Amino acid sequence: MRMEYVTAVLAVVDLVPSGAALSYGDVAELLGSGGPRQVGSVMSHYGSSAAWWRVLKASGEAPPGHEAEALRHYLQESTPLHGAYEAFQRTGEGRWRVDLAAARWAPTEADFDRLDVISDHLERQLHVLSVPDDEMTV
Repeated sequence: MRMEYVTAVLAVVDLVPSGAALSYGDVAELLGSGGPRQVGSVMSHYGSSAAWWRVLKASGEAPPGHEAEALRHYLQESTPLHGAYEAFQRTGEGRWRVDLAAARWAPTEADFDRLDVISDHLERQLHVLSVPDDEMTV
């Protein structure tokens, strides 16, 4: 995985406000690069310092193995939820998920300007990296 892509994905995640969420595919679409699997891989390997709980599967399920910690964040941020999250809190049992339709982040015009800067920077970096040294001009 190219670090330029990792940096861009994490920059998008940093824009997602408290109480909002995106799917892995949403992040890829906003970046204009990669897909859900690539974003999921970035979050799995490099997302621990980001608000990782705000990026999840399109189903709204928390990342496997991180459900309890994610639920604490969701409740603290008042993220819309579906299901038996209260029972899960008490017993560790019960199915729940983020209500992604209600929680999905809707970027403002200013956010889209920031997203454009991120995706344009990524595109330029990937283009430079894909040009063979003998074709580069100074």
